Amino acid sequence: MCFDSQDWEVVRAKYRKFGRLDWKSSALGFGTMRLPQVGKDRMSPIDEAEAIKMIRYAIENGVNYVDTAFPYNMGGSERVVGKALQDGYREKVRLATKLSGMVLKSPDEFDRYLNAQLKRLQTDRIDFYLLHAMNTKNWKQMKEWKAIQFVEKKISEGKIGYLGFSFHDSYEVFKEIVDYYDNWTLCQVQYNYLDENNQAGRKGVEYAAAKGLAVVVMEPLRGGQLAKEPPAVVAKVWNNTKQRSRVEWALDWVWNQPEISVVLSGMSTMEQVVQNVTYAERSAPNVLKNEDLALFKRLTDAYKSLAPVPCTGCNYCQPCPNGVNIPRIFEFYNDKVVNENRQAVLFYSIEFGFPAEQRADNCAECGECVKVCPQQINIPEQLKKAHAELTQPMGPPPRRDISYEE
Repeated sequence: MCFDSQDWEVVRAKYRKFGRLDWKSSALGFGTMRLPQVGKDRMSPIDEAEAIKMIRYAIENGVNYVDTAFPYNMGGSERVVGKALQDGYREKVRLATKLSGMVLKSPDEFDRYLNAQLKRLQTDRIDFYLLHAMNTKNWKQMKEWKAIQFVEKKISEGKIGYLGFSFHDSYEVFKEIVDYYDNWTLCQVQYNYLDENNQAGRKGVEYAAAKGLAVVVMEPLRGGQLAKEPPAVVAKVWNNTKQRSRVEWALDWVWNQPEISVVLSGMSTMEQVVQNVTYAERSAPNVLKNEDLALFKRLTDAYKSLAPVPCTGCNYCQPCPNGVNIPRIFEFYNDKVVNENRQAVLFYSIEFGFPAEQRADNCAECGECVKVCPQQINIPEQLKKAHAELTQPMGPPPRRDISYEE
């Protein structure tokens, strides 16, 4: 299978170094977690005709990286991607999907799961196979299940090209995963100008790139938050900035960093695809000026001003005598309140891997943290509020059966 992008008559796309590989990825990648649906309900099926049209338009305009996963769109994404990549389009891209422990009950199911993915995607090889949504809990599971050894075997059989992982946790966990295995090809991280110091963050991007990993960015618009109409205090910062749209500014912040290989956009409309292809065409590393970077600092400060807890993450309160991870909890709490980010509730949950012994309800109100807090925060009181906010029921929606059994 040929992946030479020069075989295309491409005039619009920009290409970037992809880690250690002798291959360049398009600056824009197509993320397929938010494909268009036939109805407004999140359980509605994918509008297949429109989704296929969008994916093919992107490829025709130089996008050569398509990312999907078994659970996306309640199990429909891989099937639609498989259909979109027929008629010669498969040969024009590298395809990424994921090994998700959220769907499986034991490692005995690995083979059937992978075979179901290959069938859905209508291909005999997955180019990039990622361990999905790594955090403390999921990473421990993948190690116990010997997932890396399974993928290595499938690489030797030619069913998988390269191994990587996607990530949602702290920098310390990220570094542990990167250092655990010498043959990672790529990592996929949530990264945008609001998350520069969250999760893997800038430190993680630099660390992975220095280790030779390709850095794939997801959520460059923070799930659409950075594209929608901002709060009034943030809107004031934008008032004198008209030369780019908010979307292009946010994408340019990521593309400006040479360590980034590809930026995934979860596009839901053809208009978004056309716009993002145009933005990618204008992109390049190291082009933002000092005054541009200063704009992002003002935007970030404006968002932070809305936070209920003025925690700076200085860690003076750590270690807590009772084991409470105070800075991390306040990070989740501020994210939930300021950004209306429902994922913060998920990340704080024991089920998703946040240690029970580090949660706010372990606070004994000893006051040791208050004595050392430079911001003079009433930490015990704020921990109570944070715990109440972060343990609100998410109201899980009804789930369509996404069994991999075909």
